[in-house]
Amino acid sequence: MNVLHPALTSGRTAVITGGANGIGLAVARQLLGLGMRVCIADRDEAQLQVALEQLTGDVSGYAVDVSDFSAVERFRDLVFERHGNIGFLMNNAGIGGGGGAFKRYEGWQRVLGVNLWGVIHGLQAFVQPIIDQGTPCAIVNTGSKQGITNPPGDAAYNLSKAGVRSVTESLAHELREIDGCQVTAHLLVPGFTYTGLIKKHVPEKPAAAWLPEQVAEELLLRIGAGDFYVLCPDNDVSVAMDHARLQWNSSDLIENRPALSRWHKDYAEEFATFMDGVEKSRGQI
Repeated sequence: MNVLHPALTSGRTAVITGGANGIGLAVARQLLGLGMRVCIADRDEAQLQVALEQLTGDVSGYAVDVSDFSAVERFRDLVFERHGNIGFLMNNAGIGGGGGAFKRYEGWQRVLGVNLWGVIHGLQAFVQPIIDQGTPCAIVNTGSKQGITNPPGDAAYNLSKAGVRSVTESLAHELREIDGCQVTAHLLVPGFTYTGLIKKHVPEKPAAAWLPEQVAEELLLRIGAGDFYVLCPDNDVSVAMDHARLQWNSSDLIENRPALSRWHKDYAEEFATFMDGVEKSRGQI
């Protein structure tokens, strides 16, 4: 029998930003099934209404732009006033389409505003009041594998998610150092997931992708086990493959290889040989 995080109990309140679709919506559905009150926030008011019509239980929706700190503070005040004790906070709102290292300045501003500052705003607004409750709570920030391996393409998105990883690691340490604190932090790192961001470009779910519901189930399972890093596989990339890629990426610095050598033509054969070796040693990737 799977063990739930002690904060996920009937009657307590869950707060999820970016909760109108994708992973956030799937987590909301799971928590409603546990009897929790769920507050979903999203800046897309039309999609927010669609989500509310899909959900069953004690659920409420709030139009919030997480890149605006004052809006997040107002949202926090409404949640505590209307619903009381918070047992789950998920800073999940995210967008793509940033830009390269020296291109699309406006994209950088937009993506960092939501993906990174949105998480920071959520932490700055909610964490101290949650600690002051003196009750268990799980705080989940949604990261990305792109924030760890930094693949070429959308440098702005990668940086935003790398920042989420960094601040969440710091949060976990700081909470752990507070005597008697019952609040835990967790970094969700989804694999290839068929969310709204993907649906805009791919009308049908690719075979390689997980559904948001699978990510939500994995998240609740892993935080119940006390895991900080919730690194999710998908139907194409196994946990062993993820670990090998992370190891190679970290070794760029240790071995002084060119940046992002995994995608460097001069290292293509060496990387392939490395992955083959991992497959043989672990039996499966």
